[in-house]
Amino acid sequence: MTSPDLALLLDYLRGQRRHVLAAFDGLSDEDMRRAVLPSGWSAVQLLHHLALDDERFWVRAVVTGEAEAIAGLSENAWVVPDELSVADVRGLYLREAELADAALAAADLDAPPAWWPDFMGERWLQTVREVVLHLMVETAAHAGHADAARELVDGKQWVVVT
Repeated sequence: MTSPDLALLLDYLRGQRRHVLAAFDGLSDEDMRRAVLPSGWSAVQLLHHLALDDERFWVRAVVTGEAEAIAGLSENAWVVPDELSVADVRGLYLREAELADAALAAADLDAPPAWWPDFMGERWLQTVREVVLHLMVETAAHAGHADAARELVDGKQWVVVT
């Protein structure tokens, strides 16, 4: 059974995931692959990063210590392999979010992460709860990036204030 705290955290995280996906709804594959911000990333690259560097890394690797997730860490998840279509990357993001939710449903929010990567130095997230909050903040920040990228592609705005 999911605790009320975890249910609330997952509800907010799922809202941010929906926001990211909705920001790109209706874009063509060409627009999804077009970089519009000075940093040079595209919408499909952002989704790929979120799938691997956020969902897979923070939950399946850090929270659960899943060997397959740790072994499959990408050196640069912003690079989308040529063989992956935009639909493949969207599907990857949805699958990783689903796997993350399942892993979190079985987790103790007050437990320490099962694994911490050496390349990140001393552990700075002490509990699963802190990891989930970090994942939520990362996803929300990228939802804002998605909004900016979408507006630059075709002018569509998430929230219009007049």
